Amino acid sequence: MKDNQHHIQTDILVIGSGIAGLSIALKLAKNHQITILAKGSLTDGSTNYAQGGIAGVLDPFDSIEAHIDDTQTAGAGLCDPKAVAVVASHAAETIQELIELGVPFSKEYNEDNAEKFPFHLTKEGGHSHRRIIHAADHTGQSVLSTLVQRVSEHPNITLLPDHISIDLVKNAKGNRCIGAYALNQTEKQVYAISSLFTVLATGGASKAYLYTSNPDTSTGDGIAMAWRAGCSVANMEFNQFHPTCLFHPKDRSFLISEAVRGEGGILRLPNGYAFMQDYDERADLAPRDIVARAIDQEMKKHGIDCVYLDISHKPAKFIKAHFPTIYQRCKNVGIDISKEQIPVVPAAHYTCGGILTDLEGKTTLDGLYAIGEAAYTGLHGANRLASNSLAEGLVFAKMAHKSIENTLAHNDLAENQYKHLPIRAWDTSRITDPREKILVSHDWDELRRVMWDYVGIVRTNTRLKRARQRIRNLHKEVHEYFRQHTLTRDLLELRNLVLVAELMVMSAQRRKESRGLHYNLDYPHLQKNPRPTILKNNSAR
Repeated sequence: MKDNQHHIQTDILVIGSGIAGLSIALKLAKNHQITILAKGSLTDGSTNYAQGGIAGVLDPFDSIEAHIDDTQTAGAGLCDPKAVAVVASHAAETIQELIELGVPFSKEYNEDNAEKFPFHLTKEGGHSHRRIIHAADHTGQSVLSTLVQRVSEHPNITLLPDHISIDLVKNAKGNRCIGAYALNQTEKQVYAISSLFTVLATGGASKAYLYTSNPDTSTGDGIAMAWRAGCSVANMEFNQFHPTCLFHPKDRSFLISEAVRGEGGILRLPNGYAFMQDYDERADLAPRDIVARAIDQEMKKHGIDCVYLDISHKPAKFIKAHFPTIYQRCKNVGIDISKEQIPVVPAAHYTCGGILTDLEGKTTLDGLYAIGEAAYTGLHGANRLASNSLAEGLVFAKMAHKSIENTLAHNDLAENQYKHLPIRAWDTSRITDPREKILVSHDWDELRRVMWDYVGIVRTNTRLKRARQRIRNLHKEVHEYFRQHTLTRDLLELRNLVLVAELMVMSAQRRKESRGLHYNLDYPHLQKNPRPTILKNNSAR
């Protein structure tokens, strides 16, 4: 419900329109009025870019125990066993829900197997079985288009694209989230949105790095808002670098799916040498952290700009059928992957840490949930297993849905704890339009270069110290600018990103070992009893 005073009232506010946000919105909309915020279009987020697929135990020769073991191995001893068990146990049923919604997953081309299960399952690095269901190499796009169609048709769902969240709002006691402020970018007006529950499904923060496979929306908005509201965050030092991003002057941010290596792709040096055998017995099917470090080391050792991924030994028909998007995208820049090798480099990809939640998606602030890449559930540990991300979004959307429904069902009517509370209008009395916008663009560029140079694939204490000092100064500059000037999407994203970058560095400085995605040359060994890195914001009001 929207009024002329820039106020909106809704039962549940979902911030983010990826697989996690749209999934929980559809489930909750059966009984409640839902409002979905997207800072761009509904399809701008990372889900739309997910090529590989969704991991789940769908093959009778596979097992939940094997999925659990693979996840924990990839997570380098830092996964929460309960979170891993929840996702591995419920992934298949949430995939079945997508099938029933009409997601066009690729069919099994082996007629014998098709009688048992009609969809093709592929294998990716770190998996011991074929358990990745996919829609060719555009799984995220196919899933998202189906979900967007369903939410657009639902009478209980209000869609608000081009609305970027600013901050969460708490009640007078400061112990419960009662909504959020959001900037309507079309009207250039700030709306106060009152809700019974708020769900953060805003994605990760890989845009903190100079080179990333993720879209421009990955600016850590939900993580930053939750931190400012007093929530805890965890494992922010673990940012995954996808080993294979296309290296080409005409297209530098296109991800080459891990499924290419899963189907036989080989990483080679310019002279043709297959180097992954020197780093891990699993060679090209080793987990992403190992492969990314190996590529980084080979590039530095030989002074080369990239390495090469070779799938050309496979039949052209096979390549075009399995990787139509990758084939065409590379063809657009003059590379025929059925005949030529693909030049690739690592790029920041997935945020393995995030807002601390329980196994129902609850944060440490009452009334606030976080799901998907924005959340730290304990599933990924020190490194994410390929194709567990979409599964996590689906499963924890399911868990959070159940939790919200149960909470409302047992809401004490006498106390009426979960009710709409008034939110005062956003104060614009002391702000002005900026004379120059160079500070925002300059600080954005500096931040991403600092993170790439000092908090990248390989780190040292000195690099982290320098990063902390520079980011702290940037944080102060951006905060002052935010207080004085008219709000824009660029400013709000920079404000969030500089905070999240600082949390990443703080977390990295606390971990005195090298584990998974965090590799520090000053602490090359593993600690015996590793724990998650949990940061608490005791200064939040």
